[in-house]
Amino acid sequence: MSLKNWLKRLWQPNSTRGLSSTSGTRVGSSRGLDPSGTPRRLRLRIGVVTTTGNVREHNEDNFYVPGYGTLASWPKGLDSSVEIVLQPADSESSITLDNGNARTGQHGMTRSDLAGPFIVADGMGGQLAGEQASRIAVELIPKELFSRCDGQSDQEAIRQAIAAANREIIAQAHVVPECSNMGTTVVLAVFRPGRALVTGIGDSRAYRLRGKALDRLTRDHDLASALISAGTIRPEEARNHQFRHVLYLYLGSPEARDGPEDIRVDDLLPGDRFLLASDGLTGVVTDETLADMLGRQDDPHAIAQQMVRTALHNESRDNVTCMVITVEALIDETQQQPTAEHAG
Repeated sequence: MSLKNWLKRLWQPNSTRGLSSTSGTRVGSSRGLDPSGTPRRLRLRIGVVTTTGNVREHNEDNFYVPGYGTLASWPKGLDSSVEIVLQPADSESSITLDNGNARTGQHGMTRSDLAGPFIVADGMGGQLAGEQASRIAVELIPKELFSRCDGQSDQEAIRQAIAAANREIIAQAHVVPECSNMGTTVVLAVFRPGRALVTGIGDSRAYRLRGKALDRLTRDHDLASALISAGTIRPEEARNHQFRHVLYLYLGSPEARDGPEDIRVDDLLPGDRFLLASDGLTGVVTDETLADMLGRQDDPHAIAQQMVRTALHNESRDNVTCMVITVEALIDETQQQPTAEHAG
């Protein structure tokens, strides 16, 4: 039995727990809502911060925000949150906002009914190989996704876009000797007016804060997590386990040829807060602390800054990247403001 199949069997008893569609929380009926009870227009506010960190000489992390692009194309000097308005498919266009000013989508495509993919990638492989692998992921996945999203389901488009990036990373690793061992993790979120789709490969993570409840939306694909599932070690042992950074699934590996096995689909509600982060954060900051920081203030950029500072204070030895996305309802002034009935 292959390592991938053995690990997959370890996960099987819990394979659907927390990873399938959930009923979520309904929003009170009002004009301006679609039939599912979701506001027809949503504003996503995004804050992203990345740093080389305490120890590393260069940053192998990367990210992608639609309309703004990757780390390389991120507007110089921009030190605040950015915004994207998400509207139904029957709207004329989507608008990407930069501090209230309409932007063109020169760094990636935006559509009225689809925002994403939002991506955090953590490269590995030494020298410049990790940077190359994470760069390929954040540049290629958005292009592949938008080329497929009209002809396939969202889940299949995401899966094949990530699989295409995996093929490209493997191909370049064979051609460029300096990149022979390169790979990258990837965690990704795509939003529509009524739902959020989240997936990951590797040990970068996605979380959602709804009310006061923090849900981890992805699982880690490292050997320590597999040993927890097998009952070999206890969860509290994983933080310092020798295999906690040994990945069995990542982009650049043959096991990722079919893309992610699990793509979580959830209702998207006003008030939701999402975190996409590399393990430079999650390896040294507890989930309880993350929940506290996500809920303490409203500005996503300020939240991301606080998370990075906390990771560095906790002596993170890796690059640190945090992307925080908050969801707000946008209702015309002539329409009644919907009320969120959070179930906790």
